[in-house]
Amino acid sequence: MLNTLRKIVQEVNSAKDLKAALTIIVQRVKEAMGSQVCSVYLLDTETNRFVLMATEGLNKRSIGKVSMAPSEGLVGLVGTREEPLNLEDAASHPRFRYFAETGEERYASFLGAPIIHHRRVVGVLVIQQKERRQFDEGEEAFLVTMSAQLAGVIAHAEATGSIRGLGKQGKGIQEAKFIGVAGSPGAAVGTAVVVLPPADLEVVPDKAVDDIAAELQLFNQALERVREDMRALSAKLATQLRPEERALFDVYLMMLDDAALGSEVTTVIKTGQWAQGALRQVVGEHVNRFELMDDAYLRERASDVKDLGRRLLAYLQQERQQSLVYPDNTILVSEELSPAMLGEVPAGKLVGLVSVLGSGNSHVAIFARAMGIPTVMGAVDLPYSKIDGIQLIVDGYHGEVFTNPSEVLRKQYAEVVEEERQLTQGLSALRALPCETLDGHRMPLWVNTGLLADVVRAQERGAEGVGLYRTEVPFMIKDRFPSEKEQLAIYREQLAAFHPLPVTMRSLDIGGDKALSYFPIKEDNPFLGWRGIRVTLDHPEIFLVQTRAMLKASEGLDNLRILLPMISGTRELEEALHLIHRAWGEVRDEGADVLLPPVGVMIEIPAAVYQVRELARQVDFLSVGSNDLTQYLLAVDRNNPRVADLYDFLHPAVLQALRMVVDGAHAEGKPVSICGEMAGDPSAAVLLMAMGFDSLSMNATNLPKVKWLLRQISLSKAKELLAQLMAIDNPQVTHSTLHLALRNLGLSRVLNPASAIQA
Repeated sequence: MLNTLRKIVQEVNSAKDLKAALTIIVQRVKEAMGSQVCSVYLLDTETNRFVLMATEGLNKRSIGKVSMAPSEGLVGLVGTREEPLNLEDAASHPRFRYFAETGEERYASFLGAPIIHHRRVVGVLVIQQKERRQFDEGEEAFLVTMSAQLAGVIAHAEATGSIRGLGKQGKGIQEAKFIGVAGSPGAAVGTAVVVLPPADLEVVPDKAVDDIAAELQLFNQALERVREDMRALSAKLATQLRPEERALFDVYLMMLDDAALGSEVTTVIKTGQWAQGALRQVVGEHVNRFELMDDAYLRERASDVKDLGRRLLAYLQQERQQSLVYPDNTILVSEELSPAMLGEVPAGKLVGLVSVLGSGNSHVAIFARAMGIPTVMGAVDLPYSKIDGIQLIVDGYHGEVFTNPSEVLRKQYAEVVEEERQLTQGLSALRALPCETLDGHRMPLWVNTGLLADVVRAQERGAEGVGLYRTEVPFMIKDRFPSEKEQLAIYREQLAAFHPLPVTMRSLDIGGDKALSYFPIKEDNPFLGWRGIRVTLDHPEIFLVQTRAMLKASEGLDNLRILLPMISGTRELEEALHLIHRAWGEVRDEGADVLLPPVGVMIEIPAAVYQVRELARQVDFLSVGSNDLTQYLLAVDRNNPRVADLYDFLHPAVLQALRMVVDGAHAEGKPVSICGEMAGDPSAAVLLMAMGFDSLSMNATNLPKVKWLLRQISLSKAKELLAQLMAIDNPQVTHSTLHLALRNLGLSRVLNPASAIQA
């Protein structure tokens, strides 16, 4: 049955439209189960009726005509109960409904299974037979499995129809919504420009050639032209990215080198294979190796190799990558966006990004946040190849993409975009003002940095320090561990840029969804694996070199603070402190006049919440990593679109944990800050201030909004609001109560501007 199932799904996947897909389903399922009837009913969301859309065994003239409400018939019962129904004698069931036009009365036994996609019933799959009999467990299991497999296929086919032609009832193009993962905040309304592979390597055939020298010349020309493209793109992005960030293009150039892809392809050509076939063979081998790796960062490298392979093939075929026209308000869409694709768009035209694959922590998402471009990643259901040239809305707040948006929705989001623009302009006046509440409480606002663009944006927005500098970024864009001297230069630049304000540098935090291509970590469960402090304590040589570089970089500036990630207990902390003191001694022995900087612990593992006082006794400060703490407390991978809606930092468990951390830190007389998405959410910032956090650290983009809101409220009012919300046991109710309270105070100006549309 598994083989049958696989074959049916493959055949349905290749169907040209929804009608063809449904026809294949009813034919193949009827054959596989040896039944006399197989039918598919789809739920029409406009009329809220299950409509017969395909059948094998019933009168085909009834297709599109027979329909029933969820409260009618056996099909309606399967749909509303959302579970299978197996009947020996359907006609005797009280919910049986007779439709003369189907000829249905001849069939006694009935087995129906709901078709459910993302918790939404999209239809019902039914088989029927003349003789009275109960379908056995195996048959029921097969139909349930079949409907689960087909749910995504049907939703995809429906979406494709509503994007590029007719919907399931033959209706005209309609608005459709696709869910992904929020990659970079903001909203954009614009025109989709789909970047398809410029050339398809997979379909290149083998071909023997006699003139090997001519093929080698062709390939070398293509190599040189792609190298030129990479250099040009790197130069084009020079003003937006620092040299270390542009190093990704150097990695591309190295892949093209005579000692890498270039030489391997040349070797294959010399065996008598034409250049295109040799390229396909070599790129295919590399991509397969990368894609089989468990490590998320290394899997990202497969897309880099594919990108290079496609560019080379395009030149070999004597055609440049698609001659794309970029309209004003371009929303770039691709199966896998690469940083190089961003550089192709003329300055000022790119307003949004959508990637079918990838997570909120991929290179592209990091670049997008640094450049302030609204982005949705992981929109896996989006039929991206069909949407070129159509109107799109990108909602980077909620991770949603709307195709063919209605005039009303377009107008609403256009207002959000304009509101954001005006708000950003208006809030720039706050830059020099302190973040102080109406009753005089001072709240320092710091920023999270990692890219050069973050530094500039932070200074433009009046940040009072750096609460989190992600030191892994310089490591991620190199092809080897940076030396002590290289690290020193990078850290010095960061410390000097903010001097005399404090800069909190997190020690190398790799593993999980952040890996290094030259230091692969292969694990079944990376988020609960070898990451953060666990890696660097196992490799003291990495930790010591980095700590020495930080300490030397701080000489004469004295604004460094060191932060230790993923600490789960006192033993790890003691080992890390020992290494920091050792590095400090070494640096001083070398003649550097450096003070021992304050050292802090990140509270991002539930175990650390329950040991907060023990940890606080041994360090100078604490800092909550709200992203990971929320993820671990709720057991939700925030980069997984299937469960991303369960990730909620206003969940009662998260709020209670945060209060425990603040109370524990203060009981030991130690300051506690919070960094992550939560601190940058203006409404959540009100609650964090009320809990007693000593500083908030956030994305520079959100800092003015948080400052505006905290300046418009009193600490006493914030505490009153917190007390009210701590008594609520449902995160959705918490959100709505908080937003309603702020609206009633006339403070809704900086709340997520797209939330009103969602409501």
